[in-house]
Order: sequence, then C-alpha cells, then structure tokens
Amino acid sequence: MNVSPRSPLIPAAELSERMAGGSPPVLLDVRWTLAGGSDPDGFLAGRVPGARFLDLDRDLAAAPGPGGRHPLPDPADLQAALRAVGLHPGDDVVVYDGGPGLAAARAWWLLRWAGLTDVRVLDGGWPAWAAASARPTESGPADPVVPGTIAVTPGGLPVVDADGAAAAADAPGAVLLDLRAAARYRGEVEPLDPVAGHIPGAVNLPIADLMRADGTYRPAAEIAEQLHAAGVGPGTDVVASCGSGITACQLVLAAEQVGIAAMLYPGSYSQWCALGRPVATGG
Repeated sequence: MNVSPRSPLIPAAELSERMAGGSPPVLLDVRWTLAGGSDPDGFLAGRVPGARFLDLDRDLAAAPGPGGRHPLPDPADLQAALRAVGLHPGDDVVVYDGGPGLAAARAWWLLRWAGLTDVRVLDGGWPAWAAASARPTESGPADPVVPGTIAVTPGGLPVVDADGAAAAADAPGAVLLDLRAAARYRGEVEPLDPVAGHIPGAVNLPIADLMRADGTYRPAAEIAEQLHAAGVGPGTDVVASCGSGITACQLVLAAEQVGIAAMLYPGSYSQWCALGRPVATGG
C-alpha cells in the first residue's frame, strides 16, 4: 500500500500557517452529532475565522426513507446549498466538525463526489483548532457571502448500491467493510435501525480502530495495518458501509491516506434494512 502523495487531512498548525500567509481556503463548519443533529449554536459561539456553516441533515443529506436514514442529497439541492455558502468551481476547501470527524468526512466526500478536487478535512476538527489559545476565533452571526457559481457534477467518487454491496461481500478480491461498533455489527444492540445485525459477508472494522482518542486519524502506516487485518490487500475492491452512510465516509478518507480508492455504499445498513434484505448476526 502506497501512501497518498497529498493527504486529505490538514493539521491545525498547517491551516493556521496558511491563513496567516494570506491565502486561506474556503472554510466550511459542519458540526453535527448523531444524537443531537447539526450544531449552529456551536458555530455562533466560536469558529475558525471566515467559516461558513452547512447543516448536515438539511444540506448534506436527503430526507430519510427507502434510501436509508441519510441518503445522498439531490444534486440540484446540494448545488443550491453549496452556492449559498459561496463555493465556486476550483475552490480550495477545508471542512471541519466538532472533533469526531464523521460529519467532516461526509462533507469532504460529498464535495469530492460533486466534482471539487481540492478538499481537505481539518484533522481533529474545531477542538484541534481551539486547543491553541494563540489561534484566532470569531463568534456571532457570520458575514453574508456572495453566492457561488459551483456546478455539482456527481460521480467524482465511486458509489455502489445494495446489489453492489452484496457483491462486494461475496466476491473474491473484494471486501465490504462495516464501520459500526462491534456490538452493533454482531447484532447485540441496535439503537437506530429496525433489525439488529449486519449485511451477510461484511467484515467489521470499527471506525474507532482508525482514530486516536482526540478525534484525529491514526498515522497512515497504522491505517494500512488495520485495513490489511480486515482483508484489504493489493488490488482489493473495497466498499465502505456503516449505519447510514456517514461514518463510512471516514473509511473512504482513511483509505485515501494509504492510496486506496474505496467505494461508498451511501444507504448502508439503514437502506439494507429498509429494503428487507437478509441480515446476519454474530462475529
């Protein structure tokens, strides 16, 4: 596995240097939690200077339904949301969330899928930025922005549907990785979806195994080791799944760190259940 020449992650110190140097990227704040939803109050209380807010549930997902709990947004709706925060074709973008990384990874993935190529995630999110008292912050309502001209062109990153996920779980030379916690994968608990368990043939790789306790990603070499242990080798087709297609974006991002182009199953387990597909339990 070869390390990607340009990491999709940017450390807080590097972002600070870029902003001080007078060439700041477009900053998108996507703070969100599974339990509480989007966090516009946190954005108002304190943020990286110049950041613009996107609501994950409203802007970065369609309404729950047959496509799962967080299906991909309609391209026209996504385009409107991205234009509203002033994005233009070719913009250099950095996204961040409240620290765990899943919301920022979803925004990173969607922007790449939509056709932008220069997109990175602030490693460790807002806590990593705020940890250094010397770094500037701002609060209160954000200044208005001039609407952007970005044209969303889907297909910048690969996706699979339920049939593609099933094929990856069963085919030699492919692996379907389930990023949920082990207890949910085994079917011992299920707080969100109607049936406990996992897609038959999926391999469990809890996202916690790819992250440090402070919400930053593990080094590329450690990520490569975890992927290898989960059955990823040279030439393996990798499909990422989770509960509703949010956390799985972190796997796509982490895999890019080691030169692997993983595919996303956007509907993930929530869509699988909605479709009435068979479910497996146990390890």
